[in-house]
Amino acid sequence: MLLDLLSVLGRIVTILPLLLLMTLYMGKRSIGQMPVFDFLIIAILANVTGADLADPSVSHIHTAFAIVAIAFLQKLLATFSFKKRKFGKLITFEPLVVIKDGKMLVDNLQTIQFTVDNILQMLRQKNIFDINEVRLAVIEANGELTVQKLPEKSSPSLEDLGLTKKGSGMSYPVIIEGVIQEEILKEVQLTSETLRERLHNEGVIRIENIFLCTMDEEGKLHLAFTYKDEKHQRIQH
Repeated sequence: MLLDLLSVLGRIVTILPLLLLMTLYMGKRSIGQMPVFDFLIIAILANVTGADLADPSVSHIHTAFAIVAIAFLQKLLATFSFKKRKFGKLITFEPLVVIKDGKMLVDNLQTIQFTVDNILQMLRQKNIFDINEVRLAVIEANGELTVQKLPEKSSPSLEDLGLTKKGSGMSYPVIIEGVIQEEILKEVQLTSETLRERLHNEGVIRIENIFLCTMDEEGKLHLAFTYKDEKHQRIQH
């Protein structure tokens, strides 16, 4: 019995540093704001480690190999998801609008199997007790609720008091990793031809090299490029 207890203690001493090392390797994405795939990875790691610690008959070297293999798999898929957005969307949930202009979108709630009580509770946690105050509410990929209040229901800020430049409100991702988001363009009532023309006027060489292009409610474009030199340096006359 004593030998078994010492064996468990030895497993704890060796497995914890390995878990810490692999978690640090997988990155912050694996421990905070977890998408569903990362949650499954953590759950598997917990089961593998628990079996190793509770049952001395389990091969310790096999457990160590499993932990390292799982960590490398998570890192590989996370990298691939970053480079291939369509693949990333397949292995996790997408953000979904559940309230728009004070009205709940019932079909969307049913899609993610959230009840009205769930949404109302999440609103109360954000100090919102009247759904009519909500302009837009989105269930994010990690299950959290993001809320944008109606302008007249929001607390006045320095911008509202005219002490700083007033912001443009919500922004829309019209291009993601070089791909024009046609659904977003319909939402903002913009055609792809008009967008291309505006980008051309701003000196953009290739849309494919735009990492992210957003448009605010004032119609201004904000660009982030995959490479730093993907914009014409205009000659001043």
